[in-house]
Amino acid sequence: MGLKKSFSKDKTKCTVTFTVSAEAAQGAKTINIAGDFNSWSSTDTPMKKGKDGSFSAKIELDAGKEYQFRYLLDNSKWENDWNADKYIPAPYSNADNSVVVTSK
Repeated sequence: MGLKKSFSKDKTKCTVTFTVSAEAAQGAKTINIAGDFNSWSSTDTPMKKGKDGSFSAKIELDAGKEYQFRYLLDNSKWENDWNADKYIPAPYSNADNSVVVTSK
């Protein structure tokens, strides 16, 4: 898993590429990303599956903020990003949420 960030020239936007490796995907057929940026929708942001079995999605976010997120594998299993910028306790479960920080 991993996060790759690129910033707009005026530094107001950050495009984040979220990647779930084939190993982390655990044979999933579908993965969706849910977070603050899409009202925690489990269906609005499907990730694209690559030929190598990995999944990825690019999302443009406002720079200078923090966004919580998690991955939903096959509509049944929630996973964090192993390489998130940080983790914070989730308000509705005994788990943590991954966090991406969109500042340099």
